[in-house]
Amino acid sequence: MSALRKTTQYLLPVEKREQPGNYDPYPVHDLGAGKIHDDYASLARRLAGHRQVTVDGYVGVRFDRFAERLGEALTALGLRPVWWDARAAMKSPDRIDALAAPYLGGDDPIFGFRAPLALADFFDAGRLARLAPDPAAEINILIGTGAALAGWEGPLVYLDIPKNEIQFRARAASIANLGAAEAEPPKKMYKRFYFVDWPVLNRHKKALLPRIDCMVDAQREEEITWAEGEEIRRGLRQMARNGFRVRPWFEPGAWGGQWIREHIPALPHDVPNYAWSFELIVPENGLIFASSDKMLEVSFDTVMYEAGEEVVGRDCYAAYGDEFPIRMDYLDNFDGGNLSIQCHPQRPFIREQFGEVLTQEETYYILDTRPGAEVYLGFREGVVPAEFEQALTESFRRGTPLDVPRYINSEPSAKHALYPIPPATLHSSGRNNLVLEISTTPYIFTFKMYDWLALDLDGKPRPLNIARAMRNLRFERQGERVRQELVAHPALIGRGDGWELWHLRTHPDHSYDVHRYRIGAGAEAEVATEGKCHVLNLVEGESAEVATAAGARFRLGYAETLVIAAAAGSYRIVNTSGREIMMVKAFMK
Repeated sequence: MSALRKTTQYLLPVEKREQPGNYDPYPVHDLGAGKIHDDYASLARRLAGHRQVTVDGYVGVRFDRFAERLGEALTALGLRPVWWDARAAMKSPDRIDALAAPYLGGDDPIFGFRAPLALADFFDAGRLARLAPDPAAEINILIGTGAALAGWEGPLVYLDIPKNEIQFRARAASIANLGAAEAEPPKKMYKRFYFVDWPVLNRHKKALLPRIDCMVDAQREEEITWAEGEEIRRGLRQMARNGFRVRPWFEPGAWGGQWIREHIPALPHDVPNYAWSFELIVPENGLIFASSDKMLEVSFDTVMYEAGEEVVGRDCYAAYGDEFPIRMDYLDNFDGGNLSIQCHPQRPFIREQFGEVLTQEETYYILDTRPGAEVYLGFREGVVPAEFEQALTESFRRGTPLDVPRYINSEPSAKHALYPIPPATLHSSGRNNLVLEISTTPYIFTFKMYDWLALDLDGKPRPLNIARAMRNLRFERQGERVRQELVAHPALIGRGDGWELWHLRTHPDHSYDVHRYRIGAGAEAEVATEGKCHVLNLVEGESAEVATAAGARFRLGYAETLVIAAAAGSYRIVNTSGREIMMVKAFMK
């Protein structure tokens, strides 16, 4: 923990090192030798000789510290830079607060509406035009988020930062929202990041990506890594033709468990638990490039901006654009608590109320469990909506337990079982499950109705959304209908030499489907993408190799997640475990 970031999670190292265990928390994609640089001196040499330089970047970057270190490196070369601050052209914090306010949901602690704003809306056009370089200066540097809007000549440097690191910095109050005067409480800042800052800055980043000359990984202030923009774009295009693993990140939580901590030795162990492993939660994950063991991370969205249609396929891109549609994460409550009783919004509701393209269509895949564990799913037969709402309200007002068995159906948890959870379905994972949650991408739109009287890690109750839940719940999903529609019944749909393909049917309200391959020792299975992106997870066995038709090879360890791009065309799953493996595949219908 430091003044810069508040977390126990490790900062991405500069150099790739072998990690203990079979799970690699730093999956890398090779750029070739000598493509990534690891100091300010090399960046200073790259910029020397240019009279004008623009340094733009994402919210959460501390530009002052970057300018200080780059200035020292330029001075060491005998140059005297003249600095120009893009913040001088921004509207006042009060005006920016007013600009953001309509999208922040008022006093709602969680939800707002995704802002359709452009970054130029945060700037005064007249002030921006007056940011003109000094013709007498050896080198003029315009720096700050939005600096590229001034239209200067010369190299464009972009400072990127992973969104999990933005959150760690927000918790430490070392950064503020875009154009804000000061830091706010972390949850309030996150709401503004999600609904305003990130949509605005993602549009700006996409516009800049084709012309970025130097891409800088700015999560380490003292030890930057950087690469030429064209090398990054080349690497992204290579990913888009084959596939990639994103960098996962991990978080403790109120109900968190011990499975992740016990099975992934590379993670810090000085945490109370791990509730989540964000395997593929692409609004926040990053992609790591490597060159001569040096690592550089860019945000996931850069690959979608560079070649999104190749990643997800023509039909999916036409429907959802740059929004990658599938996520995978782990919910760990081994020796932990129950997840909240919750549901997710129906499609029209999330679009009208929050501006999202996709809603949360979930499935629970049980990677591991203990005897007696349960999955809460739908209602008991005969539950009356008004009575259920009254019971929830009374529990909340009085702080008394809800009679869960009276209202809520539960199913025994079984290893490798799949439980489809379409929008509007009441659900929760009971304790002692390790759930691989397969879902469409939005992930904060959870309407909690009952939280077992538990407190969050800050010692405060987590917000409930009973009213919104009642507007979305499908009460007909109860009793026997749950067992017929919300418990997948695997069906064999393909077989070959040493392999089987099983269909784990999702619900008709799901826009994605799930398959599972069983591959015997020493065998392999050939898979065609058929114009769709595939998301894979090794749910049984120590390791597998996935090889694309274009020649890319990926080693996948137990519980690791891999994206195969639609443009890959085909790939082989090779069993390298010495015993039978199982591989789950999720894809859009």
